[in-house]
Amino acid sequence: MSTISVPERTSSAAAPSDPGPAKKPRRFPWGPLALLTPALAMLVVFIGWPLVQLVIMSFQKFGRAQIFGAPPEFVGLDNYTKVLTDPEFWAVLGRSIALCIVSVVATMVLGILIAVMVSKLGVVMRTAVSVSLLLAWAMPALTATIVWGWIFDTQYGLVNWVLTQVTGENWMGHSWLIDPTSFYAVAAIIITWGAIPFVVFSTYAGLTQVPGEVLEASELDGAGGFARFRLIVFPYIRSILMVLLVLQVIWDLRVFAQIYALQSIGGVREKTNTIGVYIYSVSMASGDLGAGGAISVILVVILLAISGYWIRTMLKQDKEES
Repeated sequence: MSTISVPERTSSAAAPSDPGPAKKPRRFPWGPLALLTPALAMLVVFIGWPLVQLVIMSFQKFGRAQIFGAPPEFVGLDNYTKVLTDPEFWAVLGRSIALCIVSVVATMVLGILIAVMVSKLGVVMRTAVSVSLLLAWAMPALTATIVWGWIFDTQYGLVNWVLTQVTGENWMGHSWLIDPTSFYAVAAIIITWGAIPFVVFSTYAGLTQVPGEVLEASELDGAGGFARFRLIVFPYIRSILMVLLVLQVIWDLRVFAQIYALQSIGGVREKTNTIGVYIYSVSMASGDLGAGGAISVILVVILLAISGYWIRTMLKQDKEES
């Protein structure tokens, strides 16, 4: 008779789980903080402290007497009230915003187009275009404005000569800086010309990170150039373009050198002031540093609001994608 063997029953008691290595207490990052300390000290000394002094000055009566040692008088919100109830301030701010919008749109559109063109060029042509852009970028704003002032000169300007040759009418003697509309057109050209290289180089760096196989596959599927850029390239470089947009808005809204130099060449200062030149005029020409400080603080608040909005939008989009 065959016997049936019954397997031995194992113990049902579960083995204790391995707790793993004990976690070490998190240390304070002294190393990174030590590396950042020189930069933070520079920011505090050259940006933080002057900004605090500016805010304090905006609440004081600070004129020529205070510059030469007289104690300033605290006036509360009087400077802000005077500035915000001044129609000239709102007119200058409106002109500055309009000029900023035109310059930023032109800079971003042309910069992206040139960056895409550079990415399609060969090595020799790409190098030539890059060197040309670097030369334009390296030229100081004041020098560039003087050169453009010669190009738009009333008597001997290249623009007037070309228009005379093309149209057959006599444009020699036409002033582009007397009329505020043409003044701001010239200013927008100068500002855009100086800002395009930064946008081109930054955008081109982003374009080099777009996978080539994805673009080739979309091209084989019949997608056109604009469709490939909108659906494939733009999502890859969107964060770069957002940062460039914020920087261009900040730089173009507070532009100073180009406007001041054009006014010195032939513009009417009262009709062509932007917010940067207006702050200088109120503070230095009029001697009211308190009101100038109030305008500067208002401009800082506007720029912080714009930057905060765009950064929040960018972070929200990145969070939704992740």
